[in-house]
Amino acid sequence: MQIAILLYEGLTALDAVGPYEVLALLPGARVQFVAREPGPKRADSGFLSLVADYALADVPRPDIVLVPGSSSSTGDAMRDHATLDWLRAAHETTRWTTSVCSGALVLASAGLLAGKRAATHWAAAQYLAQFGAEYAAERFVEEGRVITAAGVSAGIDMALHLAARVAGEEEAQVIQLLTEYDPQPPFDAGSMRKATPEVVEHAKRRMAELASRVKAQAS
Repeated sequence: MQIAILLYEGLTALDAVGPYEVLALLPGARVQFVAREPGPKRADSGFLSLVADYALADVPRPDIVLVPGSSSSTGDAMRDHATLDWLRAAHETTRWTTSVCSGALVLASAGLLAGKRAATHWAAAQYLAQFGAEYAAERFVEEGRVITAAGVSAGIDMALHLAARVAGEEEAQVIQLLTEYDPQPPFDAGSMRKATPEVVEHAKRRMAELASRVKAQAS
């Protein structure tokens, strides 16, 4: 089973690495990190790089595609014609096409979410309607062969769901145990529905600061 995880400059690392840790444990899985051009891609934090070993053309017909998001560079991926063309072509034959966080906007820009409900990071939700998609404030959403996940950590939940769809619930539970994925967060502020108004406003300011910092580093 060929699993292609798209990389690009400025991606959010956990969007890619969280699902990778789950999907790489699927029986027969072959995970390939792909990009328009092979090589290291620096994450939006500015501190970490992930390496794409393959160009898009090297992996034309993956069984599963995963598109991560970014706190600052999703727009670049959304406007990259080579990436969008690859996604459209790959989607014709994938078993599953998936995204995490604002990666949903990349799928939407490729025309793959029109008429569908989709999950994404709360900060990106307002943009889905521009592409004919409906935002769903859920951890992940399955629509046909497309599964979209909410922000960052939701990619792990989505990947476990996908593992169950591919290999059965018992195998997915084995992977959950192998990764000891048993979240017990010290706070209950992980969604817009649960966080206090003060935390929400602070988070919005922080998102703006992060985007400004990354743009400054890139200039």
